[in-house]
Parts: sequence; structure tokens; C-alpha cells
Amino acid sequence: MQVTAMDVYRLLPKSNCGKCNEASCMAFATKLIEKELTLDDCPQLSGDERQELEELLAPAVKEISFGPENRKVTIGGDQVLYRYELTYYNPTALVIDLPDDLPEDEFMGRAEDIQTLSFERTGETLTLDGIALRNKSGSPEKFAEAAERLGGMGYPLLLCSFNPEAMEAALRVVGDQRPIIYAATEENLDEMAELALKYECPLVLFAPGDLEGMKRLSWKLRSMGVADIILDPGTFTGEGIGDTIDNFVMIRRLAVEERDADFRFPILGVPALSRLSGEGDAVEENIREATVAATLMNRYADILILGGTEIWELMPILTLRQGLYTDPRKPQTVDPGVYEFGEVDEDSPVILTTNFSLTYYTVEGDLKSGDVTAYLLVLDTEGRAVDVSLAGGQLNGPAVADLIKDTGIEERVKNKVLIIPGLAAPASGEIEDDTGWQVLVGPRDSSGIPDFLEKLASE
Repeated sequence: MQVTAMDVYRLLPKSNCGKCNEASCMAFATKLIEKELTLDDCPQLSGDERQELEELLAPAVKEISFGPENRKVTIGGDQVLYRYELTYYNPTALVIDLPDDLPEDEFMGRAEDIQTLSFERTGETLTLDGIALRNKSGSPEKFAEAAERLGGMGYPLLLCSFNPEAMEAALRVVGDQRPIIYAATEENLDEMAELALKYECPLVLFAPGDLEGMKRLSWKLRSMGVADIILDPGTFTGEGIGDTIDNFVMIRRLAVEERDADFRFPILGVPALSRLSGEGDAVEENIREATVAATLMNRYADILILGGTEIWELMPILTLRQGLYTDPRKPQTVDPGVYEFGEVDEDSPVILTTNFSLTYYTVEGDLKSGDVTAYLLVLDTEGRAVDVSLAGGQLNGPAVADLIKDTGIEERVKNKVLIIPGLAAPASGEIEDDTGWQVLVGPRDSSGIPDFLEKLASE
């Protein structure tokens, strides 16, 4: 059940002292719920009340961090089943499989490609999160050598071996970088638990298709003192994907709705296993893997191990993650104001758009790709797109007039002509009346702006 501000308020001092820089204890409670403040911000909290608040505010899914301190990745921390109820925290970590038996040049080249892969979307640089070093060779020595090479890169690692001897060999060289240990099973549970405790690393519990067994083993790990557990219920692909989804959903329901202590941990999936079917060519394998990854990400996966490194495969996965882990209560925005494209002067056109980030970055991309020289006025529409802000009343004549005045654009151009989006055409008359500028209705799609300006210049 979701914790409310009133639940928190009941345990606060209720003194409204203001030492937390909030107007009241109720305001402080709201900020705690929103994760904008912490219990440390209230100097009056101590004893049983603080402990009870810590337990109350603890997320349904435990937050677990791995990797070196300067590149730490955090997973888990979710409190709800459905994103619209609150939001999802800590985006799904995406790590790429790297076997330890590759020739050294190929091994390091692939590791470098994983670490440097990135692309930009709506002003955010999207990257991968780590490397899953797999003990394919079966040799503890080779596994340790490969781990040492990766350790020098300072990149978050997930060490994959069911052999405790190989795992300890790798941990001797990178254990201080807090890698994830993959994985403990019924057969090696005691040995892997000892390593997790010795090196203070998160431990994956692997119990494929057996949630009852997972609960029993999770309880055993917790009773041994292992606190940072990641659950892998098995990734069954092909016809088994339905069972995989059912297991993921059941684990998360048990964590959020039942608060079952044995399941309140992040979930790991392995879409890379979809490549082992032997069906289809490399392109089909990549598509199948991306589909499985997207499916599991939508069903509560907190960390995924992938096999492919093709940018066209990873782009949709990274893009889905970006959208899934935005806060649905807070539209994504850019700062309102005036932006310059190219070498602008007093004859440069002035174009209007809204501060919804997807709208802005789409317009920005089209202006840059079209080599447009122009001023772009960005109106504060509270993060709404053109058509939505028009319907909601945020895009109107007085608002645009205030924007023109606040930005001082009137003193920077000779011709008082404003080009508005085609979808804003119904407001053109009002904008013209309130601003005193001539208003031209531009294209509905910003990709048409370069041609629109070229035609305008030739008239």
C-alpha cells in the first residue's frame, strides 16, 4: 500500500519549527514522500519515531548499488506497481555480456565499445551501464585475468560464474569495485554467500522457474546476513516468455502488495539467452533480443544482461528506458527564453515553440539539420506540447507578449514578424493583437521549417 503524507506526518514532531526550511511539518512530510528531502533534514527526529519513519519510507524494492564509487549504478527503489501511481525510480541497468575467452585485442575492443556507446535524445545522453564478464572459459585464472583488465577501466561489473573458486579469483582483483556476484544457486549458496559477505558485494540469487525455492533460498541468504540480494527467476524465451513475465510480475506483486521480505529485491533478466535458440540470422537475433529486453523492462526488470552491441538494436531499448523512467507527474521541460541558431542578426527570423522537451529538441534538430539561422522563442507552457498547450490555454496572446518583452527580442530584430507552429494557427489573431507583431503560421511539422523559410525569403 502506498504511503501517504498523513502517514508520515503522524510520526513527525508536529512543531512546525521551520528548521527543515519548510513552512510546516506537513509540507516536510510531502517532500519526504516525493524524495525531495530526507529524514536527516529534520533535526528533531530521533529514537523510535525516526526508526519507524525509516521503515515506513523504505521502498518496497530495496535500492542496491554496484560499481566503483565514481561510476556507481543504483537499481531498485520502486514503491508502486504502476507508474501512474507515483513514478519509477532508478532506471533499469543495461549491461552487456563479455566472455572471458576472447583474444585480448578483441576482448578489450569490445569492452571499449560497450563503455563508449552513447547517443543523445531530447537533450540527454543515453549510455550503457556495465559489463557482464562471463566465465565462458571455465578457468578461474582466465576469469581473474579478464576481470583485472576490466578493473583497470573502472567500469561497473557483473561477474558471471557458478564456480565459487573462479568467482573468488576474480573478486581478489576487483572486489573493491563492488561488482555484482552472479550467481548463487541451491548447490553453491553457502560459498557464494560467504564471498558476498567477505567482499561486501551484491549477490544474485538464481532459481529458474521456482518461486517457492527462491523464497526459501532468499530467506536463507538473509538469515546468513546477506542484505543486498538480486533475484533472477530465470529468463525463458520463445514459447516460455509468458512464464518469465508471470514470474517477474509475481515477484514484484509480492514485494509491493504483500511486502514479503524474501522478494523485496531488484529483479534481473537475461535477454541475451534469446540468442541461444539457433533460429534465424544475426539481425533476427538482435530483433528478438531487443523485443525480450523491452518486454522485461516493462515488467519490472531492474537489470538486464544483453548480448548485442549494435546501435540500432540498443537505441529502442535505451529510448524506452528513458521514457519509462520519467516522472509522469512532471512534464519534461527546457528553460523558456530565446535560443540562437546560426549567426543571427537583426534580419534573422523569429520562430515560436513550447518548452515541452520533446517538442523543443525536435525543433532544435530540424533547425540544425536544415542549417537554419533564426531566433527560437521558447514559451513556458508548463511542459505541454503545442496542441495541448493551445487547448489548455497556456499558449495565448498575453503569454507570448510577455515572452517577447522578457527576452528583449524586440530590440534584437528589425522586422517584427513571428512565425508560430501550424498547430497554433487558431491563436494567431490573438497573438498578433497582444504582441503588435505580424504573425505568420508556419508548418505543422518542424521538419518543414527550412523549406518554409526558404520560400519566405524568395517572396
